[in-house]
Amino acid sequence: MRSIEDGMKLRLNNKISSGLDFTFNKYHDLCEAIIVSGYIPITMKDYLIKNTDNGDKYVLLRHDVDRMPENALEMARIENKLGIQSTYYFRSTRNVFRPDIIRQIYNLGHEIGYHYEDLVKAKGNTVQAIGIFEKELSVFRNICDIKTICMHGNSLSKWDNRDLWKSYSFRDFGIIGEAYISIDFKKVLYLSDSGGSWNNSKIRIKDTIAQNSLKLPVDINNTDTIIDIFRNNTSSIEQIYLLVHPDRWNDSPDKWLFEYITKKFRNSAKIFYIKLKGKND
Repeated sequence: MRSIEDGMKLRLNNKISSGLDFTFNKYHDLCEAIIVSGYIPITMKDYLIKNTDNGDKYVLLRHDVDRMPENALEMARIENKLGIQSTYYFRSTRNVFRPDIIRQIYNLGHEIGYHYEDLVKAKGNTVQAIGIFEKELSVFRNICDIKTICMHGNSLSKWDNRDLWKSYSFRDFGIIGEAYISIDFKKVLYLSDSGGSWNNSKIRIKDTIAQNSLKLPVDINNTDTIIDIFRNNTSSIEQIYLLVHPDRWNDSPDKWLFEYITKKFRNSAKIFYIKLKGKND
């Protein structure tokens, strides 16, 4: 039994080495492709501050650290070695909020933001939610400067954390922008690996943008498709927004396989939820 398991791990390891998707090796290839393409990698904060309509091409790099902060640190190191700066949004949950890792990523030159989910925590009570937001934001600011925020999806919750800003303004807290609300997706191409896929919009519940947003004329089947777009400069779009979840990416065969299996379960739950919600509506 042990030899069969070892054989499976060896085959998986060989696949990872030969180009299996959603590995750190593949992410390194993606970062290199961005560099040679002439696109300028940029953080959320810098994108909102700078004049990005100056004719330059930009890649807005965002990471939602939903789980596995160690994976986020690995990605941050890959980017740092290649001279890339990006934005990492951390949840305040116990297993994700790791001040030691947050400091390391910040010291590597990356932006840190608050991945808030306060309306869900408050079960839709906006007064309680804004109180939680202010408290959690201050905890993050004890570690490093925070200028931008991004909602966490909480896919199976009936509340959308972005709705908090229908009652309040994040600018009152010294925040200059929100990763969904503050972007004009009619001029910025949004590509997301939510659900462990670049093109499966059927399983996206909260990670959504307007239907009339900018789109590519080709399907994004895998990360190699995006790498080819950068390497071959086949896109005339000047601004691209990449959402990459670090917990989706692993080089370890055990971790890659675990993520692959749990991804299937999570996506099945999302599909069931979407169908159930559709019937109820």
